[in-house]
Amino acid sequence: MEQKELQLLVEKISLEYFGKPFKHTALFNPRLRSTGGRYLLNTHNIDINKKYLEQLGEKELIGIIKHELCHYHLHLEGRGYQHKDQDFKILLKQVDAPRFCSQLPERNVKRTAKKILFYQCTSCKQTYQRKRSINTSKYVCGKCRGKLLKVKEMEL
Repeated sequence: MEQKELQLLVEKISLEYFGKPFKHTALFNPRLRSTGGRYLLNTHNIDINKKYLEQLGEKELIGIIKHELCHYHLHLEGRGYQHKDQDFKILLKQVDAPRFCSQLPERNVKRTAKKILFYQCTSCKQTYQRKRSINTSKYVCGKCRGKLLKVKEMEL
Protein backbone atom coordinates (compact mmCIF):
# COMPACT_ATOMS: atom_id res chain seq x y z
CA MET A 1 0.00 0.00 0.00
CA GLU A 2 1.29 3.44 -0.96
CA GLN A 3 0.68 6.88 0.62
CA LYS A 4 -2.11 7.72 -1.86
CA GLU A 5 -3.92 4.46 -1.12
CA LEU A 6 -3.63 5.12 2.62
CA GLN A 7 -5.04 8.64 2.15
CA LEU A 8 -8.02 7.26 0.20
CA LEU A 9 -8.61 4.52 2.79
CA VAL A 10 -8.61 7.03 5.67
CA GLU A 11 -11.01 9.32 3.78
CA LYS A 12 -13.32 6.36 3.02
CA ILE A 13 -13.33 5.13 6.65
CA SER A 14 -13.97 8.66 7.91
CA LEU A 15 -17.06 9.05 5.74
CA GLU A 16 -18.31 5.50 6.31
CA TYR A 17 -17.95 5.30 10.12
CA PHE A 18 -18.02 8.95 11.22
CA GLY A 19 -20.15 10.54 8.49
CA LYS A 20 -17.61 13.38 8.25
CA PRO A 21 -14.81 14.07 5.75
CA PHE A 22 -11.12 13.75 6.57
CA LYS A 23 -9.62 16.97 5.17
CA HIS A 24 -5.99 16.55 6.19
CA THR A 25 -3.11 14.20 5.37
CA ALA A 26 -2.60 10.59 6.36
CA LEU A 27 0.84 9.12 5.81
CA PHE A 28 3.10 6.25 6.73
CA ASN A 29 5.76 7.33 9.22
CA PRO A 30 8.77 4.96 9.34
CA ARG A 31 9.99 6.56 12.60
CA LEU A 32 7.06 5.18 14.61
CA ARG A 33 8.25 2.15 16.57
CA SER A 34 6.02 1.25 19.49
CA THR A 35 2.68 2.64 18.37
CA GLY A 36 0.32 1.88 15.51
CA GLY A 37 -0.42 5.50 14.71
CA ARG A 38 -0.71 9.01 16.05
CA TYR A 39 -2.84 12.09 15.55
CA LEU A 40 -0.88 15.34 15.39
CA LEU A 41 -2.69 18.17 17.19
CA ASN A 42 -1.00 21.10 15.39
CA THR A 43 -1.33 19.88 11.80
CA HIS A 44 -4.35 17.54 12.23
CA ASN A 45 -2.46 14.94 10.19
CA ILE A 46 -2.42 11.25 11.02
CA ASP A 47 0.78 9.16 11.01
CA ILE A 48 0.50 5.40 10.59
CA ASN A 49 3.11 2.73 11.32
CA LYS A 50 3.42 0.64 8.13
CA LYS A 51 4.82 -2.33 10.08
CA TYR A 52 1.33 -3.00 11.47
CA LEU A 53 -0.03 -3.44 7.95
CA GLU A 54 2.89 -5.65 6.91
CA GLN A 55 2.90 -7.87 10.01
CA LEU A 56 -0.72 -7.89 11.25
CA GLY A 57 -2.73 -7.14 8.10
CA GLU A 58 -5.36 -4.73 6.86
CA LYS A 59 -7.89 -5.47 9.63
CA GLU A 60 -5.45 -4.18 12.27
CA LEU A 61 -4.63 -1.16 10.08
CA ILE A 62 -8.33 -0.26 9.79
CA GLY A 63 -8.66 -0.47 13.59
CA ILE A 64 -5.70 1.89 14.02
CA ILE A 65 -7.17 4.32 11.47
CA LYS A 66 -10.55 4.32 13.27
CA HIS A 67 -8.77 4.99 16.58
CA GLU A 68 -6.82 7.94 15.17
CA LEU A 69 -9.93 9.30 13.46
CA CYS A 70 -11.65 9.32 16.86
CA HIS A 71 -8.88 11.63 18.12
CA TYR A 72 -9.15 13.70 14.93
CA HIS A 73 -12.91 14.32 14.85
CA LEU A 74 -13.27 14.89 18.60
CA HIS A 75 -10.38 17.36 18.63
CA LEU A 76 -11.81 19.34 15.72
CA GLU A 77 -15.21 19.45 17.45
CA GLY A 78 -13.64 20.73 20.68
CA ARG A 79 -14.70 17.65 22.65
CA GLY A 80 -12.62 15.30 24.82
CA TYR A 81 -10.17 13.62 22.43
CA GLN A 82 -7.73 12.09 24.95
CA HIS A 83 -7.73 8.41 25.96
CA LYS A 84 -9.01 9.30 29.44
CA ASP A 85 -12.02 11.32 28.17
CA GLN A 86 -15.53 9.87 28.21
CA ASP A 87 -16.33 11.28 24.74
CA PHE A 88 -13.36 9.39 23.33
CA LYS A 89 -14.32 6.09 24.98
CA ILE A 90 -17.92 6.38 23.78
CA LEU A 91 -16.91 7.15 20.17
CA LEU A 92 -14.47 4.22 20.16
CA LYS A 93 -17.34 1.86 21.04
CA GLN A 94 -19.68 3.42 18.46
CA VAL A 95 -17.25 2.87 15.58
CA ASP A 96 -15.87 -0.42 16.97
CA ALA A 97 -12.31 0.90 17.19
CA PRO A 98 -9.69 -0.66 19.49
CA ARG A 99 -8.56 1.33 22.53
CA PHE A 100 -4.99 0.03 22.06
CA CYS A 101 -3.36 -1.60 19.06
CA SER A 102 -1.92 -5.11 19.20
CA GLN A 103 1.74 -5.62 19.89
CA LEU A 104 3.96 -6.32 16.89
CA PRO A 105 5.26 -9.91 16.77
CA GLU A 106 8.86 -8.73 16.23
CA ARG A 107 8.77 -6.75 19.50
CA ASN A 108 8.27 -9.99 21.49
CA VAL A 109 11.63 -11.37 20.36
CA LYS A 110 14.36 -10.81 22.92
CA ARG A 111 17.20 -8.89 21.33
CA THR A 112 20.16 -10.18 23.31
CA ALA A 113 20.83 -12.70 26.01
CA LYS A 114 21.08 -11.21 29.49
CA LYS A 115 24.57 -11.03 30.93
CA ILE A 116 26.39 -9.61 33.93
CA LEU A 117 29.90 -8.19 33.66
CA PHE A 118 32.34 -8.03 36.55
CA TYR A 119 35.14 -5.47 36.76
CA GLN A 120 37.86 -5.21 39.42
CA CYS A 121 40.24 -2.43 40.35
CA THR A 122 43.90 -3.46 39.97
CA SER A 123 44.92 -1.31 42.97
CA CYS A 124 42.35 -1.72 45.75
CA LYS A 125 40.58 -4.88 44.43
CA GLN A 126 37.12 -3.20 44.56
CA THR A 127 34.67 -5.14 42.35
CA TYR A 128 31.93 -3.67 40.16
CA GLN A 129 28.97 -5.49 38.67
CA ARG A 130 27.45 -4.07 35.47
CA LYS A 131 24.80 -5.00 32.88
CA ARG A 132 26.57 -3.03 30.15
CA SER A 133 30.22 -3.17 29.24
CA ILE A 134 32.34 -0.12 30.03
CA ASN A 135 35.41 1.33 28.37
CA THR A 136 38.21 0.46 30.84
CA SER A 137 40.60 2.95 29.24
CA LYS A 138 38.12 5.76 29.91
CA TYR A 139 36.67 4.83 33.32
CA VAL A 140 38.55 4.30 36.59
CA CYS A 141 37.79 2.98 40.06
CA GLY A 142 35.45 5.24 42.03
CA LYS A 143 37.22 4.42 45.29
CA CYS A 144 40.91 4.96 44.50
CA ARG A 145 40.95 6.02 40.81
CA GLY A 146 42.90 2.88 39.92
CA LYS A 147 42.74 1.02 36.61
CA LEU A 148 39.74 -1.29 36.01
CA LEU A 149 40.06 -4.77 34.59
CA LYS A 150 37.27 -6.99 33.26
CA VAL A 151 37.29 -10.12 35.47
CA LYS A 152 34.44 -12.23 34.12
CA GLU A 153 31.18 -12.28 32.18
CA MET A 154 28.18 -14.39 33.21
CA GLU A 155 25.26 -15.36 30.97
CA LEU A 156 21.87 -15.54 32.65
